[in-house]
Amino acid sequence: MRKFILVSAIIAVLLLTGGLALKITEKPTLKVFHAGSLTVPLEKIEREFESEHNVDVQLEPSGSVEAIKKITELHKNADIVGVADYSLIPNMMIPEYADWYIQFARNRMVVAYTDGSKYAGEIDNQNWYEILGRLDVKFGFSDPNSDPCGYRAIMVCQLAELYYRSQTILDNLIESNTRIRASFENNKYRIETPEDLAPNTGKVKISSMEIELISALQFRTIDYFFIYRSVAVQQGFKFLELPPQIDLSRVEYENVYKNVEIELSTGKTVAAKPIVYGITIPKNVQHADLAIDFVKFVISETGQRIFENLGQPPIVPAVASDVSKISEELRPLVSS
Repeated sequence: MRKFILVSAIIAVLLLTGGLALKITEKPTLKVFHAGSLTVPLEKIEREFESEHNVDVQLEPSGSVEAIKKITELHKNADIVGVADYSLIPNMMIPEYADWYIQFARNRMVVAYTDGSKYAGEIDNQNWYEILGRLDVKFGFSDPNSDPCGYRAIMVCQLAELYYRSQTILDNLIESNTRIRASFENNKYRIETPEDLAPNTGKVKISSMEIELISALQFRTIDYFFIYRSVAVQQGFKFLELPPQIDLSRVEYENVYKNVEIELSTGKTVAAKPIVYGITIPKNVQHADLAIDFVKFVISETGQRIFENLGQPPIVPAVASDVSKISEELRPLVSS
């Protein structure tokens, strides 16, 4: 009996100390809500950051609007938010859910395709809209109401009408196949994207997640889709580079881009502008010190090199919305 009691006591002590050891060695979790187009570079940053810190980085990709809504509407906790359109942060998060943001990377819109895409041998930057409009060609773009890449695809089509001096590109590609409608008001092109886009699924694929479009192109259920250049590079797709007057890549064409506005289903209006990514630490951050270290890594020389190597130009130095509101550790790495 004494032996049984002694053995039981030893087992109890071992279980207790083992449990304590487990609690002591348990890693904190750093949650990152981010745009889908940031997935590949952030996965590389995740691996390097985890090797330098005792932390488990959890990446959660989605459309940028959806990433922010997880905090502002679903009230989920996150340590980092990274979006494909920096202006979403001041428009949707500041001042209630965040105090600042940093602009850290650029991109440009392209049309991605493969050797198996119909008319792949013919397409160029003068006939792309005619090829996408052919009856036997199916193309895709992401949902403009949840993803900046989606509303940028529509902006590209409207800007293409100005550049190519055509009045039918947006109508043939977008309006004829969805409930999206455009009008000309106060010297601007204004486009409305209703909640129910009602796409003609035989011609157009609209997805909330770009990974679905990537798979659709790989499995040849679509021939082309509008996407960021960095994603096309990372996935090994062929892609058509569009003129800078329409691809939303250049600051010098900002006055051209801003002639196009999109009103989303939320009622918010987004003006076309050069593509700039933003990152912030929300007010409901769980691990503030680690979040600061993560942002620091993203905008450091190492992080910038990762983005550059993956086809996405970093902004050097990164630009802060308000230097006085960011951590002192980040201030040497940014300009205002």
